[in-house]
Amino acid sequence: MSASHPVITIDGPAASGKSSIARLVAQRLGFTYVNTGNMYRAMTWAVLKAGIDPQDAEAVRAAAAGIVIDSPVVEGKTQVCIAGHILTDAELNSDPVNRAVSFIARVSEVRERLVADQRALVALGSLVMEGRDIGSVVFPDSPHKIYVDASEEVRASRRSAQGHADQVAERDRIDKQRKHSPLIIPPGATVIDNSHITLDQAVEQVIAALKL
Repeated sequence: MSASHPVITIDGPAASGKSSIARLVAQRLGFTYVNTGNMYRAMTWAVLKAGIDPQDAEAVRAAAAGIVIDSPVVEGKTQVCIAGHILTDAELNSDPVNRAVSFIARVSEVRERLVADQRALVALGSLVMEGRDIGSVVFPDSPHKIYVDASEEVRASRRSAQGHADQVAERDRIDKQRKHSPLIIPPGATVIDNSHITLDQAVEQVIAALKL
């Protein structure tokens, strides 16, 4: 599908640095920043809050049907809001959510719902949207595709420094092997290795690669 406004897609594995890069690229360009991972985290938070086993796909499917996620824009970036409550970073990045989010994200009905929500955000204007299937599934026709990668060791070190205990290799394994919208390098994407460069250098590489 095509978008009426430019959409820069930034994909990559956990702790590759794609969120920090995407946020700064959006600021530089004056675009709205969208972290789609937080939409899946918000769904996960709501499922866990309802007492649902995240590995019970049928129960997740049933619970998710009644969960509505709103995306108000605050200071140039979308937030995630459920039943009037804007979720905090602490809620979105808690260890229970970290452990469960890949199981929630592999439920096809959840992905279909959130992909539709993500596509609808073009009504906000020009976007920098980051996640795990943005260039491959959500906006496959965008000419502005970036894939941010980093070594497994670097990514694990970053997650540990952030105080999170989830295993990045296991999360990536689940997401790469899921049946629906697996984590891949989108066709036509520019790959940036963010293992040993600064954030500013990564942002400059993204800007240089864009065909705007």
